[in-house]
Amino acid sequence: MKKYLILLLVLFFTGFQVNAQGIMITGKVTDATNGKALPGVTILLKGTSTGTSTDKQGKYSISVPNEKSVLVFHYIGYNTKEVKVGSKQLINVALELNTQTLQEVVVTGHGVRGKVAGISIRGSNTLSYATYEMNVPPHNTENYSYLKESTFQDAKKTPLSTFSIDVDNASYSNVRRFLNQGQKPPVDAVRIEEMVNYFTYDYPQPEGDTPFSVTTELSACPWNKDNQLLHIGLQGKDIPTDDLPPANLVFLIDVSGSMSSPDKLPLVKAGFKLLVDQLRPQDKVAIVVYAGAAGLVLPSTSGKNKSAIIQAIDNLEAGGSTAGGAGIQLAYKVAEENFAEDGNNRVILASDGDFNVGVSSDSELQRIIEKKRETGVYLTVLGFGTGNLKDSRMEQLADKGNGNYAYVDNILEAKKVFVNEFGGTLFTIAKDVKLQLEFNPAKVKAYRLIGYENRALADEEFNDDKKDAGDMGAGHTVTALYEIVPASSHSSAKTGKVDELKYQRTELDPSATASKEILTLKLRYKEPKGMESKLISKVVTDENTTASETSDNFRFSAAVAACGMLLRDSEFKGNATYPMVLELAEGARGKDKEGYRVEFINLVKSMSLVSDRR
Repeated sequence: MKKYLILLLVLFFTGFQVNAQGIMITGKVTDATNGKALPGVTILLKGTSTGTSTDKQGKYSISVPNEKSVLVFHYIGYNTKEVKVGSKQLINVALELNTQTLQEVVVTGHGVRGKVAGISIRGSNTLSYATYEMNVPPHNTENYSYLKESTFQDAKKTPLSTFSIDVDNASYSNVRRFLNQGQKPPVDAVRIEEMVNYFTYDYPQPEGDTPFSVTTELSACPWNKDNQLLHIGLQGKDIPTDDLPPANLVFLIDVSGSMSSPDKLPLVKAGFKLLVDQLRPQDKVAIVVYAGAAGLVLPSTSGKNKSAIIQAIDNLEAGGSTAGGAGIQLAYKVAEENFAEDGNNRVILASDGDFNVGVSSDSELQRIIEKKRETGVYLTVLGFGTGNLKDSRMEQLADKGNGNYAYVDNILEAKKVFVNEFGGTLFTIAKDVKLQLEFNPAKVKAYRLIGYENRALADEEFNDDKKDAGDMGAGHTVTALYEIVPASSHSSAKTGKVDELKYQRTELDPSATASKEILTLKLRYKEPKGMESKLISKVVTDENTTASETSDNFRFSAAVAACGMLLRDSEFKGNATYPMVLELAEGARGKDKEGYRVEFINLVKSMSLVSDRR
């Protein structure tokens, strides 16, 4: 009897252990109509925030606590499906298209009064509407600006390096979209600084009245051991949501025909509803839409009336041409009419960037936005969709509007932008932030700023307070990397040949050779309403951190930068390989509360399968 009792106890505790560890569920998600795999499907454990998404083959794996667990499968444009786990460990799911979201689309004329398809538009007495079929581009018309990669500079002849910060991260999520679809991203879609800055880093909080801290770290360059890698990190001051100033927001939503597909307007609506959930009673939201013309869907409404805001979002439908310029002007007008003196005033534009009616040229739109930013209303730009994305235009508009640019490819990315980064996305703590590094030629032969090509500034613009530069939001981190060729190095890095000057000579200060300083970092910024910049200076010495003692921040940012260079097939990639990127990243996961670093690691594992840029 004693033996049986012991056996029962062993079986009980064994079963308890197995149950505690959970059950691993795997499977594949497909389209019920054609059986094709669906990449990027969100799978959540019902009642929790635990989840995963399918890979490019539509496959997934997730651990659940027990047989009673329920999995929720969600994909934009398809009916959500719930599946009870039961005794199954392999669960394949076929999702059915949600035809209701893809049916008739309606365009409202300028100044409609009354209701058209459930959307209230206010303005003149004219009333017009038309029905359109789904308008999807027959071929890929995505557009990216040509990006000339920065080169090594001779520290003696060009000792200064000046650039504006960049908090945009659209490039990473866009690159991820291509890779998840099994495609190579266009070279010019890969902006390395945006890939690096997609991730947050563990920098110290600022002290005193300074809005951000400055951290530097110097060690051997992972892809070229003869060189050094300088890591610069800025950490914006965290401000609890409850302490943020009141927000005066205008949602400017593209409802033209090009937005009809499931990864565009339906995803826009889902994302904005996540943002509405974060609003406080003191916050206000208005909604402006544009298609063939622009119209006010919802007047400025308090955040305590979430149901009215969400109802207005739910009623949006798509169709027609794209009068983006008119929409932008109307959105700014509404924002100015409801201006919050001590608050955050911002237009949030959601579009694929296809403006083709009225004011549509890039230069005209940029001039409008440059003028409007002087009113204190800033612009955040969110890109959506595939096949028609005007990336170059949207990035430029955000830059000129003192805002940020993000690309939203799935509902989890919408959560990152609208929920996880709510304060940083919507509240500016410092504007016109510029960096200037002066290198000591006695210690540095050459240097190269990795990325930031379209953020370069002339050296004299550093002290020019009229020169616009990047802005920083609450809690944001900004990271920049320099590859440095030490003066004593035999590195093969080339800076290009320039003839010696005939009429003047450059001589080193004798103290430069004796100094341990390799560079001086200077940073200028303005307070959100300030007109004069403030200066921060920091000296970096030649005291190297050994590779084994570098921080997770250093190694992970280096991994992402190396990955970007491989995707661009950069001439400066040195000995970088995907296995090297993977090793660096896996050893630098850090806290990774949201799982973004793990997602990057999984992407890297698949990159060599879709890219011939080794």
